[in-house]
Amino acid sequence: MTQPSVHSVDRVVVTIPTIAEAEKFYTAFGMNVKKNGDHIDLYTHGHPHCWMSVTANGKPKQLQYIRFGIYEQDVASFEVVVAKSGLACKPHPMALAQGSEKGIWLKTPDGTVLQLVVAEKVSPTQKSPKATPRGAARPPASAHMRSKQTSVHPRWLSHVLLFSPDVSGMVTFCEDVLGLKLSDRSVDIVAFMHTPHGSDHHLFAFVKSDGPGLHHTSWDVGSLDDVGEGSEQLRTAGYPDGWGVGRHVLGSNYFYYARDPWGSFAEYSFDIDYVAKGKDWVSGDYPPEDSFYLWGPAVPEWFTVNTETAKAA
Repeated sequence: MTQPSVHSVDRVVVTIPTIAEAEKFYTAFGMNVKKNGDHIDLYTHGHPHCWMSVTANGKPKQLQYIRFGIYEQDVASFEVVVAKSGLACKPHPMALAQGSEKGIWLKTPDGTVLQLVVAEKVSPTQKSPKATPRGAARPPASAHMRSKQTSVHPRWLSHVLLFSPDVSGMVTFCEDVLGLKLSDRSVDIVAFMHTPHGSDHHLFAFVKSDGPGLHHTSWDVGSLDDVGEGSEQLRTAGYPDGWGVGRHVLGSNYFYYARDPWGSFAEYSFDIDYVAKGKDWVSGDYPPEDSFYLWGPAVPEWFTVNTETAKAA
C-alpha cells in the first residue's frame, strides 16, 4: 500500500472565552470575519475557503481539533493506516453539533483530535508570489504615505504550529500516519513538516512544551511591508504585544507574531520557502541558535508560554 498523505490544513477549530473579543482581534488582524450561529468563521478576503472556526464557551482558550484535507483516492488507505495506529477516535462533539462529523477521526499521541476529510487542496501549489504594493509611492520616493495606506489582509493560511511534550514522537506520527515529510528540526525543541503534495516549508509544526496546545496560526501576506504594516495595524487597534518584525532561519520567512487576547499568536508571514510536489527537501537537524530566527528583536519571555496547560494547572 502506498503511503497516503494529507495535502492541506483545512480548518482549525478553537474555543475562547468571549466571541466579541475574537471578532475584534481577527478583524484588526485583517481577516474576513463571518458570524455563524454561536461561532465566527474566519476567511481571508477574496478567498472562498473557511480557514478557522472560533466558538465562545466562557472558558480559557483551547484547541479543539484540526481538520486536514485528503484526496478521495486515499480514503481507504487512510482508514487502514489509522486503524493500525490504534489512534482512531469518535467525532468531536462540536463537529457532531454542527453536522460536520464526516471523515476519519483520530487523536495524535499528544491527544489532539484530528479530522481527515476529502477536500480541495488549499495549501499553496507554488511559492507565494510577491504582491503589488497596496499604496501608491510618493514620487520620487519609494515609500507610500502612512495617511494613504490601506489595511493589510492575509491571503491564506500557511501553517499551524502546536505545542508538544514530545516533538520527536509527533514527527514520527506525522510521517507514519499523516504522510508528512520532515523539512527541518532542532533536536527535540522544534520540528517542521511539509506535505509531498506541495506546500510551504511547513504545513504543520511543533515546539517543545509541557503539554499540547495551539501556539500559532500563520497567515501569508504579500510583502515585507505587509508584515511591518500589519504589526502597526495591530498596535493601532489596541494589541501592542507581539514579536518581530524579524526573519526566520528555518523556513526563511519574514514574520510578525501578534499576541491574541488568549495568549496564542497569529503570524504575518512573507516569503517562506516552498517544497514543490515531487521534489526532495534535504532536511537538517540544526543547533538551537539556528532554529529560531536570523534577526529581529529579543524573544519575549511569554512567547513560548503554553497558556492552555498554564491555565489547566
